Amino acid sequence: MKHINVALFVPDEGCPNRCSFCNQKTISGKTKRLEPHEVDRAVEVALNGNRDTSEGEIAFFGGSFTAIEREYMLSLLQKAKAYVDEGLFKGIRISTRPDCIDDEVLCILKKHGVTSIELGCQSMDERVLMMNNRGHDSGCVITSAKLIKEYGFELGVQMMTGLYGDTDETAVETAKKLISLSPDTVRIYPTVVLENTELHRLYLKGEYEPQSVDSAVHICAVLIRMFENAGVKVIRVGLHSGGNVDEGFVAGAFHPAFKELCDGEIYLNEVLNQIKEKKIVGGAIEIKVAPRYISALTGQKKCNVNHLLQMGYSVKIEKQNELEKYQVEVRGL
Repeated sequence: MKHINVALFVPDEGCPNRCSFCNQKTISGKTKRLEPHEVDRAVEVALNGNRDTSEGEIAFFGGSFTAIEREYMLSLLQKAKAYVDEGLFKGIRISTRPDCIDDEVLCILKKHGVTSIELGCQSMDERVLMMNNRGHDSGCVITSAKLIKEYGFELGVQMMTGLYGDTDETAVETAKKLISLSPDTVRIYPTVVLENTELHRLYLKGEYEPQSVDSAVHICAVLIRMFENAGVKVIRVGLHSGGNVDEGFVAGAFHPAFKELCDGEIYLNEVLNQIKEKKIVGGAIEIKVAPRYISALTGQKKCNVNHLLQMGYSVKIEKQNELEKYQVEVRGL
């Protein structure tokens, strides 16, 4: 059963600088400070849904949680911890910047029921970090990640593709370096140009060319396989819809079903690889796949089936319960 998380946003709280791509108010739709009583309200909504939350977490996203004013941070944690102590949730998840982690704050988080910490790493390329005004280097990511694991927290990392100055090659190198830190989870976000950001200004001046959806899908499909093959759980790909994203979107790789597009490309690549390996030249083919992944195999609006048809292959899909995610078996008929 999928665990139920309660997500709460703390936009623009604590960040020591403004990154080129960031407009948290647009992403979250929050224009006011999150108040402690809103934690109660969000939890009540989750509990009234009559779904099991005991393996879920109360999550504070947006901004830099460990950099916000300490008394305010504690007020939020104390509200959330009460529900953890009751056994209604397994713990608390927070996201923060790599340069806002140290022994003192980790001791506080441990004491107040935090179980998972996600680091907004974005890139491990020094030039890309500097060009996007991140305010820290890759060494800071490495130090913070190791410290988080030493304290026994679940480590999550977040990376972006298509940043100002970034390339597919540097994104792959970033993934390799993040994998070497042995994180438990990863979120992958293609860069989206939002209004009232530095990237927006650069885009209008013609100094920044954002990724298209297709190009972002291509590189993210590669990154997903890299992390999955390394045993790192991919828990999000693509910016979530909602908030004011639709209104604030200017350009870039935003699609409400971005992860589905990536999964479709992964499955198509697997099929094409087997066709090549088995030297199947046109005609009817049978593709076996686990039942729950049939839609991913066929692709959005059956784009994968249509692509294969244009290549001269008519497709018959069969269910195979024993196959894992991203696994297919292809044979000519």
